[in-house]
Amino acid sequence: MQETKALAKKIRIHALQMTSRGGSSHIAAILSMADILAVLYGRILEYNTKSLKWNNRDRFILSKGHAGAGLYATLAEVGFFSTDLLKTHYQNGSDLSGHVSHKVPGVEFSTGSLGHGLSVATGMALAAKIDKKHHRVFCLLSDGELDEGSNWEAILFAQHHKLDNLVAVIDYNKIQSLDKVENTIRLEPLTDKWKAFGWNVVEVDGHNHTELLNTFSDLPFGSDKPTCVIAHTTKGRGVSFMENTVLWHYRTAKDEEFNKALAELENNS
Repeated sequence: MQETKALAKKIRIHALQMTSRGGSSHIAAILSMADILAVLYGRILEYNTKSLKWNNRDRFILSKGHAGAGLYATLAEVGFFSTDLLKTHYQNGSDLSGHVSHKVPGVEFSTGSLGHGLSVATGMALAAKIDKKHHRVFCLLSDGELDEGSNWEAILFAQHHKLDNLVAVIDYNKIQSLDKVENTIRLEPLTDKWKAFGWNVVEVDGHNHTELLNTFSDLPFGSDKPTCVIAHTTKGRGVSFMENTVLWHYRTAKDEEFNKALAELENNS
């Protein structure tokens, strides 16, 4: 797992530098999902960096598109484009917008309006079934966006159409924009809700690479049902003063805060 752990470290460092340089936010939301991205792109997803529209590629949708810098960093590190392009993030005229843009190589769909990603992923999975294709569709969602009713419509739709080629991954860091999830709209019992809607559900430690790899390698967990992976994570993972705080959903690390955060990320194994 050293390879995926090294990738996750690079994702976190790139994202910190990108958001600080451009003055954008959501660094804590990126840090919480970095390990998930590293395992998916490092060991699980089928893709071809030289053929972006390869028919057999797995599709990945980042529904929590506000954390786009993390996906851009991942795509650059695995070879979709040069890491030099990351320096343009959030700059005037750059394709690397704050929310995910499909203009960037490797990005399947522009996201950022929360609650839409799973609906798009569900449509992609249904299309694959109709066309008798064998690729899979992964959608990474935030916990806060589960407040959106459009997600629950998609959850109903996916189980009705037996989309066992669809995987929803919840970055369950338990903090959304202005408060803890439980103080905004309580999601628990979250696993029971997904199961009641007819999905296969598994809970994992979203920072444990071995656990993530074993879980994703065993997909699908059953025929004729979509799968939900609830990944328990820590908002701001890897930077002590960012972890489990609402402040760093929107705050940008500058000057001494940036230096301290970078030092912690660089020293993490």
